[in-house]
Amino acid sequence: MRRSDRLFDIIQHLRTATGPVTAATIARELEVTPRTIYRDIATLQARRVPIDGAAGIGYVLRKSFDLPPLMFTADEVEAIAIGARLVRRLRDTKLQEAADSVFSKVTVVLPEALRRQLTETPVYVSPGDTVEPQGVDLADVRSAIRDSRKLHIAYVDEKGRRTNRTVWPIAMAYYVDVTLVGAWCELRNGYRNFRVERIQSSKVLDELFDQDNGRLFREWSELPKVRPAPLSS
Repeated sequence: MRRSDRLFDIIQHLRTATGPVTAATIARELEVTPRTIYRDIATLQARRVPIDGAAGIGYVLRKSFDLPPLMFTADEVEAIAIGARLVRRLRDTKLQEAADSVFSKVTVVLPEALRRQLTETPVYVSPGDTVEPQGVDLADVRSAIRDSRKLHIAYVDEKGRRTNRTVWPIAMAYYVDVTLVGAWCELRNGYRNFRVERIQSSKVLDELFDQDNGRLFREWSELPKVRPAPLSS
């Protein structure tokens, strides 16, 4: 977690608390040491955030403090609310947690009228039909894409044939009913799309591949369109 995010989260914890909160309590929530929280609170106090209290007793945020409001249009607020709900379709736990965190942070800094509009948006988003993957952590795949690390997978195609492959993960493709990993497959020497529910096991390798300044993604995205139908072979 970036320090700026942690400072924001500390303020948020204190804003919603009903009484003094100890550094140890905040540290457990943010998965850092109490000493880190002591330093962060000292930084916030130096920046004129009105936090009262002391180590071992607890901290409170004076009610007079408020973060500068973010100004959004009604359509922008609804876009945030609907977008956060759409992420729940993806069956990507870490991405869902990140969306919930963004939603929470935006909610805190909105003026009251817009805050109600965000949390009570009268829009229904269906859960979708995507199958939750069992043999692969989608957060690991996204990390491998960012870091240009090869991925070893055990994959079963639509006919039940199992292969072990080393692939270069290039992109995630999220559909209502399926999630695909777009990749260069060393076994087939070409671009392939892998349905995540058919990946039986996976491991991010230390070996890197070259994204070639985005060339792989461009070539993959220009294939006759990325659809769930053409399954990997």
